[in-house]
Amino acid sequence: MPPLYILLGLLLFSSLHTPSCFSAAANDTLTAGQALTVGDKLVSRNGKFALGFFQPAASITSKSDNTISPNSNWYLGIWFNKIPIFTTVWVANRDEPITDSKLNLTQFKISSNGNLAIVTHASTESLIWSTHIANRTQTRINANTAVLLNSGNLALFVESPSSKVPLWQSFDYPADVALSGSKFGRNKVTNLNRQLISKKSLIDPGIGSYSMSLGLGGMVLQRINPSIVYWSWASGTSTSKLIPILEAILDTDPRTKGLFNLTYVDNNVEEYYMYTLPDDTYSVFIQLDISGQIKLNIWSETKESWQNLHTQPVDPCSPPATCGPFTVCNNKASTSCSCMESFSQKSPHDWEFDDRTGGCIRDIPLHCTGKGNTTSSTDMFHPIAKVQLPISRQSIDVATTQSKCEEACLNSCICTAYSYNNSRCSVWHGELFSVNLNDGVGITSEDALYVRLAAKDLPNLRNRRKPNNGFVIAASAISLGMIIMLMLLVVIWRNKFKCCGSPSYDNQGSGGVIAFRYADLVHATKNFSEKLGAGGFGSVYKGVLRDSTTIAVKRLDGARQGEKQFRAEVSSIGLIQHINLVKLIGFCCEGDKRLLVYENMVNGSLDAHLFESNAAILNWNTRYQIALGVARGLSYLHQSCHKCIIHCDIKPENILLDASFVPKVADFGLAAFVGRDFSRVLTTFRGTAGYLAPEWLSGVAITPKIDVYSFGLVLLEIISGRRNSRESYSSSNYHMEYFPVLAITKLHEGDVLSLVDPQLHGDLNLEQAERACKVACWCIQDNEFDRPTMLEVVRVLEGPQEIDMPPMPRLLAAITERSDATSM
Repeated sequence: MPPLYILLGLLLFSSLHTPSCFSAAANDTLTAGQALTVGDKLVSRNGKFALGFFQPAASITSKSDNTISPNSNWYLGIWFNKIPIFTTVWVANRDEPITDSKLNLTQFKISSNGNLAIVTHASTESLIWSTHIANRTQTRINANTAVLLNSGNLALFVESPSSKVPLWQSFDYPADVALSGSKFGRNKVTNLNRQLISKKSLIDPGIGSYSMSLGLGGMVLQRINPSIVYWSWASGTSTSKLIPILEAILDTDPRTKGLFNLTYVDNNVEEYYMYTLPDDTYSVFIQLDISGQIKLNIWSETKESWQNLHTQPVDPCSPPATCGPFTVCNNKASTSCSCMESFSQKSPHDWEFDDRTGGCIRDIPLHCTGKGNTTSSTDMFHPIAKVQLPISRQSIDVATTQSKCEEACLNSCICTAYSYNNSRCSVWHGELFSVNLNDGVGITSEDALYVRLAAKDLPNLRNRRKPNNGFVIAASAISLGMIIMLMLLVVIWRNKFKCCGSPSYDNQGSGGVIAFRYADLVHATKNFSEKLGAGGFGSVYKGVLRDSTTIAVKRLDGARQGEKQFRAEVSSIGLIQHINLVKLIGFCCEGDKRLLVYENMVNGSLDAHLFESNAAILNWNTRYQIALGVARGLSYLHQSCHKCIIHCDIKPENILLDASFVPKVADFGLAAFVGRDFSRVLTTFRGTAGYLAPEWLSGVAITPKIDVYSFGLVLLEIISGRRNSRESYSSSNYHMEYFPVLAITKLHEGDVLSLVDPQLHGDLNLEQAERACKVACWCIQDNEFDRPTMLEVVRVLEGPQEIDMPPMPRLLAAITERSDATSM
């Protein structure tokens, strides 16, 4: 075909798809008389955002077979223009999608009444979506313009000789995303509430199940229908105090440190939060996710993907009904939502795209008939153990036993589950929501939920768990083989430990923790004759192995508490190695005897060197290196282990010193473990009085920041050579002195030298002393979010990272005021 005909054909084809009133060239402005159709778009001047018609299915593929979802709906929205992964930040017609049949007739324009509108042109013009601005008759139609700003905000302006006044903007009507520069909050005059509402699924941007808003009661996350508040900030607390907490959280992550400027405004007209980016080259957005969690996302050029930096609430099972009816939520599983036994996904296609609102349905219907007060049912119950019970329970007071509780549920055809715990009968009618597995973090219930199933389902459950004959034979053969191997291992193990008291000490790091026999440890310690010290759970004795290795043997007292401490210590320090953590050589577990075998620290514990009068004086350099070593050990526990380990009992007595005065953190009997996907853990243990963080005393779930608080107090003791609290007498009265009050007061006055141990006689590095005092006073701040992480402490003590002057904590200020009032 001649080139001329090809060119004419292309021109003719393009004229059928590009409206004559609008150019398809990238532009940021839409004026009256112009229109956008499919294929056209507005692009902000910085090129960061684009507006146009889009189809979610064009960018979302099935997770299972990598096929495009058959979604034929179209929407008008704004997205990141330069990001290769299609990501929308605003959608106009969320619940009014445009179907394929109307697509070629659809336009986005400024209508004759001055509103932005999506319309279809058939025999008559049909309105799909509009900005619905009232009182527009005073302006000229041809003076109106819509501009996609560099911030991603679509703004409708009316031109005037003096200025442009926005009549409407998309930032006032967000979807599920808050962008930099947008206000999150309310207008007190117009009652405009800029709230986020989650979308239905990855391919359906319609109104979802969850909302986040700022109202009279503060900031809240809630399920929309039924209305259930599941996270809020914060009852009885000034909303403005959220800013420093958020800043502290962001500053702890090097990826977000200095990335945001946070603003809170509360005046007669508005109350809102807003964040801005000093460097607008970053692509960042905050989203209310389909699951009901707020997520902070940033684009990574190196990984070419969105990175989730922070999530609130952290537990994915916190939002109510996040998995839909008849599901179980497990926050430790890779996929948190799953169907209950004998239930299947109602719509696997919806689950593929994170829409689980339909939940699960029964494989076999219940069998229950009833006439009047007579009910007949062959149904039975299947237990789900250790769960947080569903919402919307009803109590049956007359059911005083579990059998009566079960009978009460069977007597109602609408009853789907029951629970009997602490002599209380609870039943549920209809669908079951928010059944969450107990993971030990934030959930204290260990109830069993008895789910009603058809009698035909129970044999199926048994069959699923009952292996076939071939499997039984194979399993038996494997088991026999394992028994033989186990017997051989026992023989080898016994031969190895005939001289159990003389393991090769140099090989223990590679060979693992040794299981000692009790008789060997009795011999090594000369029947526990040389006592090195004692603690809350037992005593420590000196021992010598047959290879002349000196050891310290902790013998745990008290069967129950000793067992807990034994498990905590072996499972924590037994699995890790660090120069500033005491080395666990082995253990003994025979009958009710529980012993732990450590490397011996010839210089004992730190408290003896700081507080005992007959001990040698530690010079300043040794003290500073001890503080730095302890900080490194704690930083390793908090951030470098597979699971975050919170020591829970940092004090001088639990810091041991080797022959070179290298510090070793010891005594992990109270240690708590936090999964990397979580931030808090509940524990019934309490550390040592005088070193406890304020939040721990209130009984809330703890974080690694309790170790930071204790470290701060220990650091003050290292600097001063004295206990933080001590009794003081005078001729007229008696009172308790609290050294941290004096420390932060003198620090603010610039008199650090007076805080240092007088036994040093001024022989110290004053710059290091001031740095250490600042670190200590930051560590003991009342609010855990104001405290640094141990990694930040290490960086500051090492020197490269600077630190500001810490404020006086409220609790210390109260102590100071009370002390001043007493002395008057």
